[in-house]
Amino acid sequence: MARKERVSETPATQLLKSAKVDFSEHPYDYLEHGGALHSAMVLGWDPFHVVKTLIMQDQDAKPLVVLMHGNRKVSTKSLARQIGVKSVEPCTPETANRHSGYLVGGTSPFATRKAMPVYMEESILGLAKILINGGRRGYLVGLDPQLCVRLLGAKAVQCAMQE
Repeated sequence: MARKERVSETPATQLLKSAKVDFSEHPYDYLEHGGALHSAMVLGWDPFHVVKTLIMQDQDAKPLVVLMHGNRKVSTKSLARQIGVKSVEPCTPETANRHSGYLVGGTSPFATRKAMPVYMEESILGLAKILINGGRRGYLVGLDPQLCVRLLGAKAVQCAMQE
């Protein structure tokens, strides 16, 4: 069930507020390993509009952020080819936590501990509004996906595969 109470600030919401960005708050009851499909179902959103934040790394262990539709997977081969690296793979949860400063399941692309390049599935930019993690498990924020380009310098890629 979706919760209605206001959530305390996170580094991500502080960044959004300081950038004077309009966003909506969407708290929900977090489910371990529920992912974007669970949050979409609980909040009544199409999982295609719920964007997951994935921390990955290239062959030299350089971290990067990938923003992907909640009901799609990342083709790491396609992504590697498009960004000009040999290979890309997901980070371990511990490594992802260390790079982002957030717990896996609550990873926001905004205000990460380490500055990392951000890649975004191109079709996300065609959506009017997305839900994306607000920096805490069980907490999404709704915003215009163009803000990911403006605030994060996100580069569009085409690497989505069916879930």
